Amino acid sequence: MDSSTALSHQASQPSQVACAPTVYFDGACPVCSREIAVYQREPGGQNIRWVDVTRCDTAELGAGLTRDAALARLHLRLADGELVSGAAAFTGMWKQLPRWRWLGSLFGGGWRLSMLEAAYRFFLWVRRAWRKA
Repeated sequence: MDSSTALSHQASQPSQVACAPTVYFDGACPVCSREIAVYQREPGGQNIRWVDVTRCDTAELGAGLTRDAALARLHLRLADGELVSGAAAFTGMWKQLPRWRWLGSLFGGGWRLSMLEAAYRFFLWVRRAWRKA
């Protein structure tokens, strides 16, 4: 199964556990989908629900998340239902993956989280330019 098939297959599966953390990503973005495929293969990746927002039903987005917002930035719904986006979504996701947990802890708060958010916003700006090209 190639990475694009794996992405769509996993995104279409119902939540394995009702309170599993859920990552909402733009599967139409080649950089985004390749990065998500790396995380999906990591130990702990099977404990996260992966939703490709370009292929999901609106109901899969849950409360407080529109398709436009989900396409604009990475989002993570934590096990307790809290919805975070951008750098906070990355650090929250990394904390769910044993090999990445250290990075989530390192950048998970304070000035480091702010710095990561600034870098992520720059990436989003570049990504918009790629889509126009």
